[in-house]
Amino acid sequence: MKFAATFVSLLSVISAALAVSFIVPGAVWTDTSGAKILAHGGHVIKVGTIFYWLGYSVAANVQPNIYSSTDLMNWTHVGIASKAVSQMYRPKFVSSGGGKWYIWGQVNREIVTLVAPGTTPASTAYTLTGSPALLPPDARSFSDMGVFVDDTGEPSSSYLVFITNTSEDGELEAPGMFKASGIYYFIMSGKTGYRPNPNKVYWATSLAGPWQGGTDIAPEAVNTYNSQNSAELVIAGTTTTTYIFLGDAWDIEDFSMWTVNPNTGVVTSSGFANVTLDAADGIAGGSAVVKKRAVHNINSTSNVTFTNVIGNGDKQWVSFKYSVSNVTAGEAHVSVNGAGPINLSELNSRAGHFTTVPVALSLKKGANTLTFGATAVNGGEFEARLKGIQVFDAY
Repeated sequence: MKFAATFVSLLSVISAALAVSFIVPGAVWTDTSGAKILAHGGHVIKVGTIFYWLGYSVAANVQPNIYSSTDLMNWTHVGIASKAVSQMYRPKFVSSGGGKWYIWGQVNREIVTLVAPGTTPASTAYTLTGSPALLPPDARSFSDMGVFVDDTGEPSSSYLVFITNTSEDGELEAPGMFKASGIYYFIMSGKTGYRPNPNKVYWATSLAGPWQGGTDIAPEAVNTYNSQNSAELVIAGTTTTTYIFLGDAWDIEDFSMWTVNPNTGVVTSSGFANVTLDAADGIAGGSAVVKKRAVHNINSTSNVTFTNVIGNGDKQWVSFKYSVSNVTAGEAHVSVNGAGPINLSELNSRAGHFTTVPVALSLKKGANTLTFGATAVNGGEFEARLKGIQVFDAY
């Protein structure tokens, strides 16, 4: 397998909110001020003990947006890296190795470079440097891009990784790379616009190839959990190394998929209690029917109500275990303590597509009432089947 991919030495081209205890793929993720994190096409690096998350904000003219964190869960908004540029897609941090930090991004299918004034990537005063460039050796334009840093210890071992439509396959994009035990792993998606597809992984012992693989990184039917590769994050711990796939669901609300455990889709901090309630423990109303510890036929005329759901007086994760008859024909929703219903898809982009959907709900201290229902759209037929809910004592 050959790719029309180019690895370009970077130096040759560079001229107060509640603390989060869980990473929940697909759910609305907020920063420490309570605002939604806006970091599409993102990239995460670690400098010292601090992680920096760079992506672009649709709300800010597609400008590069920076966040910082010490635990990968609670992110503080540093700010827009530079207002001197707009429509910059897939921005990535790069370092010269001499203390200088740069941002590379794609503007009008050309490389545009920003440089920070100091020695930290956390700056809102990046300025343009050099001229927009096409890619050597034959001045190609490009779209999706990723950055890979080899472990040779040399500054020149930083590479821009990109895929163009001149590859032999002609249908690959969204590249990302990491290295493990001497093997290079290259993750890419198919070219299906904003519709998700099964992302693939290829591997080789040399950047020059030959490359093998083309294996799905997740079960084919889930389309990489409705996301597309954005970058890979490697965390070298004291006892093991963790490899995290950072996927983007390409939702305007910026739902990100940090898929670490493909069985649950959720990464948690240990030590938090949770309570599981079977749907049969709830009160089925209307035409809903209890069958084998699950409630069927939940539609616009029926629902399931859980009483005495114990809350701690703040936001908590509540995981709904359910399926729907047709994901495009309606919405499942939840009502908390008699308030108006909220569509689960507004809280987690996985709603309807997967059978376990965690959402953040504000529960009062003590007993709460949660009502699960479903509503068809455009007069269609739609129903949900609920197996139960799981309430976590932390957010």
